[in-house]
Amino acid sequence: MSDLRTDLGEAVGSAFAEVGLAAGYGRVTPSDRPDLADFQCNGALAAAKSAGRKPRDIAEAVAAELAGDGRLQSVGLAGPGFINLTLSVAALSARANEIAADPRLGARAVTEPRRVLVDYGGPNVAKEMHVGHLRASIIGEAIKRLYRFRGDEVLGDAHFGDWGFQMGLLISAVLDADPVLSELMAGYEADPSEASEAPLLARVSETVSLEDLDRIYPAASERSKADPACRDRARKATAELQGGRAGYRLLWRHFATVTRAALQRDFHALGVDFDVWKGESDVNDLIEPMVTELRAKDLLFPDQGAEIIRVARNDDKRELPPLLVVSSEGSAMYGTTDLATILDRKRYFGPDLALYAVDQRQADHFEVVFRAAYLAGYAAEGSLEHVGFGTMNGADGKPFKTRDGGVLKLRDLIEMTTAKARERLHEAGLGAELSPEAFEDTALKVAVAALKFADLANFRGTSYVFDLDRFSSFEGKTGPYLLYQAVRVKSLLRRAADEGVLPGPIAVAEPAERDLVLALDAFEHALAEAYDKKAPHFLAEHAYRLAGSFSKFYAACPILSAPADVRASRLALATASLAQLELALDLLGIATPDRM
Repeated sequence: MSDLRTDLGEAVGSAFAEVGLAAGYGRVTPSDRPDLADFQCNGALAAAKSAGRKPRDIAEAVAAELAGDGRLQSVGLAGPGFINLTLSVAALSARANEIAADPRLGARAVTEPRRVLVDYGGPNVAKEMHVGHLRASIIGEAIKRLYRFRGDEVLGDAHFGDWGFQMGLLISAVLDADPVLSELMAGYEADPSEASEAPLLARVSETVSLEDLDRIYPAASERSKADPACRDRARKATAELQGGRAGYRLLWRHFATVTRAALQRDFHALGVDFDVWKGESDVNDLIEPMVTELRAKDLLFPDQGAEIIRVARNDDKRELPPLLVVSSEGSAMYGTTDLATILDRKRYFGPDLALYAVDQRQADHFEVVFRAAYLAGYAAEGSLEHVGFGTMNGADGKPFKTRDGGVLKLRDLIEMTTAKARERLHEAGLGAELSPEAFEDTALKVAVAALKFADLANFRGTSYVFDLDRFSSFEGKTGPYLLYQAVRVKSLLRRAADEGVLPGPIAVAEPAERDLVLALDAFEHALAEAYDKKAPHFLAEHAYRLAGSFSKFYAACPILSAPADVRASRLALATASLAQLELALDLLGIATPDRM
């Protein structure tokens, strides 16, 4: 099932071919003047120079070839050679009925599904998520859902930051702060039995929560910068942890457990879920044999006591550093772990494509790691892609902070936005008939819609300013506006059901009906653009345009008071509009309430 734009493009392309020109000139786009036509083709202007003919003459010849096409009500010419295409009522009605009957609501699946891994989120052990994790979570989740809907086999990986120096630093700090825990640790390591493990686990569970870790880590980090002895002790603890020291591993597992519980809570509140919760620690055992293999492949070069992979290419327009694989102290580096993660993913999933939804400021790092992976044979050239994004900024244009200049925790941002959603619902007189539990559920949905749509409505590569008042409004291009439109259609459908009114065949007649069907038809193109460009804003823009088209249809075309056949047709249009709007929002990770 093709969308009207694609069908028309093929027809116009064939017409160009019939007059001796390349079919590629038949590209069709929505009309710049919807009052004059539904679609337009500007190919005659592009073809004129190469063909040595006047664009108007080419346009007339193409229009003549299109005469008699039953899908077209008219083919007109404008200006020096623009071709205007207006669809017939029959074509629009047929397409509307196709969409209404299609479980995918007019969207196609890819013809050759791939295995795709989406790396996003990037939370760290022992730290609550902050506002800097918001865009990775929102964009990564939308891309995962979009690729899965298009037919690919997709895994979403949180890529847990659970290894390295920060773990040794925390272990040292926690033991220094609690002599009882330190004594229990010594007893357990002297006799690693269940009898000695139980009191150690009880003590650490009682005294070390995520809040404790979140408080301890910044202080320990500052102390290590000023105190070489503290830093050396943390490095030693890191090495012993990675070497398998039993007591340290037990502490580390507790850190990971309490962190993950909080992360899952915050991610779930945002409608974000992962298929894989692997972390940097999962590839620890791969690193030593990987380094040996890299040496055997003559990819490692000595450099001031360290070992590197040179990734620079002769055609590079800017200088890229090598990948530091083994430090001068003999330890694996951050990039080494990323390289080992690519190898691990190749073995357990074998992705055809791996997408990394990470801040654009990490672009050079990923380019270096990806090139090293290609050289090592761990991934096919071009199968690793950094899906970068800008920052969410405050009114000062800098990355968003709290009023006192600190980093805002994601949990606090969600609570702040939910409070604003409650306020907006009360202001609009919405939700008064809901139970307290249902009202809270609706407020959370409104809050998440406000946050997510504000982010996804922008091209991911750009930065944007956080404006809670604007994002939470029920008017304008906002998530709450889209939820309100969806709830309004649901209310209409409930009234229709109560009156025993059923949807029927769609017969397009009024201008607002034409516009709504064209908006529904545009779903496939928006999905294809979002998929190909890894850019969910195309889908967000479609959802907004669809909601706007439905609002105009709702105002111009009475439904329940219309004659029976018209009523059934319009009710079917409303039903299809709701289904497609909810599907588009779900692909963006936005859930709609039933009532407001």
